[in-house]
Amino acid sequence: MNMIDLLETSPVIAAVKNESGLENCLKTECRVVFLLFGTICDVADLVDRVKAAGKIAIVHVDLIQGLSSKEVAVDFIHRNTRADGIISTKSPIVKHAKELGMICIQRTFVVDSMALSTLKKQIESFHPDAIEIMPGVMPRVIQKIRQETELPLIAGGLLSDKKDIMAAFEAGADAVSTTREELWYV
Repeated sequence: MNMIDLLETSPVIAAVKNESGLENCLKTECRVVFLLFGTICDVADLVDRVKAAGKIAIVHVDLIQGLSSKEVAVDFIHRNTRADGIISTKSPIVKHAKELGMICIQRTFVVDSMALSTLKKQIESFHPDAIEIMPGVMPRVIQKIRQETELPLIAGGLLSDKKDIMAAFEAGADAVSTTREELWYV
């Protein structure tokens, strides 16, 4: 299943940052799980739990304790876990995941016009499967990025209620990621 189809069928992504969040997300209808925590010692087990629940496991490699911010971190996840993909703010890591056939999501913090310009170059150079825009509560920025690319857009960060989620969708986001457990049921 390609990323567009996946996000179309499951537009709310459970972003989990701790053990209790993981337990709770496994009970939801969210098909995609972003793992935002773990260590090199337990990431394979965390991924296995997500996979056992029939969900797509995407590991944020920048946040796994013990992994470096080098391409070898992707090699480790690819060889030692059943993760479907990775998220990273580092374009070379995203590119390497793409080369390995993993789902790759470029996370970017859009804080100014230079960040928007950099994002455009990253898309052209590294071809991620999707872009996660942080923070996700900027409809005008989401609209601008939507005009620049047809890649799936995921809005994440600072989404506090259903209104924020709907505003992101109306602005052109294909999905949202949130650590707020009550929003996993929207």
